[in-house]
Amino acid sequence: MRKVADCREFPSESNCTLTIAGTEDEVVVAAAQHAQAVHGHTDNPELREEIRKSLKDEEPGR
Repeated sequence: MRKVADCREFPSESNCTLTIAGTEDEVVVAAAQHAQAVHGHTDNPELREEIRKSLKDEEPGR
């Protein structure tokens, strides 16, 4: 089952609408890079764990 990270689920000043889907590891890496580059977060183990906990299963048909 593919996993999804959706920026719309987190408050941000930019009202980011990015959604990332793929394997769990792919999504965690891409979401951490996005969080650092776009939202100014520090890419560290704590951020990646927070992202991992927030992932949802991709809805069928997407």
